[in-house]
Amino acid sequence: MNKFFYLFLIFLTLFFAGCSTRGKGVYRTYSEPKTYSSNSSAHSQVMDRKSYSHPTMRPYVIRGIKYYPSVVAAGDNFDGIASWYGPDFHGKLTSNGETYNMHDMTAAHKTFPMNTIVKVTNVENGQSTVVRVNDRGPFVGTRIIDLSNAAAHKIDMVKKGTAKVRLEVLGFQGKGSTKIHPTHKLKKTPHESDIADYAIQIGSFSRFEGALSTQQKYDGQDGYKTVIKDIDNGKSRSFKVWLQGFRSEKEARDYKASSEFYSSFIVRDN
Repeated sequence: MNKFFYLFLIFLTLFFAGCSTRGKGVYRTYSEPKTYSSNSSAHSQVMDRKSYSHPTMRPYVIRGIKYYPSVVAAGDNFDGIASWYGPDFHGKLTSNGETYNMHDMTAAHKTFPMNTIVKVTNVENGQSTVVRVNDRGPFVGTRIIDLSNAAAHKIDMVKKGTAKVRLEVLGFQGKGSTKIHPTHKLKKTPHESDIADYAIQIGSFSRFEGALSTQQKYDGQDGYKTVIKDIDNGKSRSFKVWLQGFRSEKEARDYKASSEFYSSFIVRDN
């Protein structure tokens, strides 16, 4: 009797050792890992409106830091440090409810929309791969993307653990059709109005010449563009210089705090 009882306890221990401690995912094997095309025409160039309003696009807080998911556009580029995650998370739930498979070509990003297709290039060796965002992270230091184990192997960064990378947004993976939207329709998509909303006012002048000089000096700095706003309230006229191109208030605040414009203020162009 006692012998069978102990065998039963051992069985239970081994069973639960294979279960996930995060969400309801269970460790399992996968026979057909998913990969994604590096051809941008294979993916939609714009997000569908259902994804734009998905719960995963709402601001969230991790370790006291608030993150603001932002819409990105096909062709956008970002530079930073990549890391990877594998066996410890294999079979557990991702932020969008999928089961993480370390053999799939997926990745975690703090703010990219779910199902964003991203080309990741290891600038240290020139190797690249294509992944789909299906999780949030990494929340360590200044890392910008967490690759699956398979994706990390593709750009030869597993042993080192991290690598300097360049991210290029190729498009978006949706259910059903992934046809390309005509260029004339892009202006009606969510990312077009969202990208231009936030700006930093970097100067205000009573003379146009002063505004023009500042506009020319900072135009294109760190990938952002400058514009001059002619403000006439009937009593006085001023020329304000705005640095534009921020995809969220969080991005504008972070840039302002770490740049020479830390004493400037954020504006929104509605």
